[in-house]
Amino acid sequence: MPVEIKELIVRINVNEGNNIINDVKNRNVDKKEIVDACVEQVLHLLERKKER
Repeated sequence: MPVEIKELIVRINVNEGNNIINDVKNRNVDKKEIVDACVEQVLHLLERKKER
């Protein structure tokens, strides 16, 4: 039976470890890139699941 996803919430924790980044803007861009990559992977997995 097909399932329709109406809303998908992805929560991602970014651990920076011991790295200290002084420029907050660069850190936000890095986190956005990480989130974008994670969302892309989730969508890819959903597409593969749909093909089955």
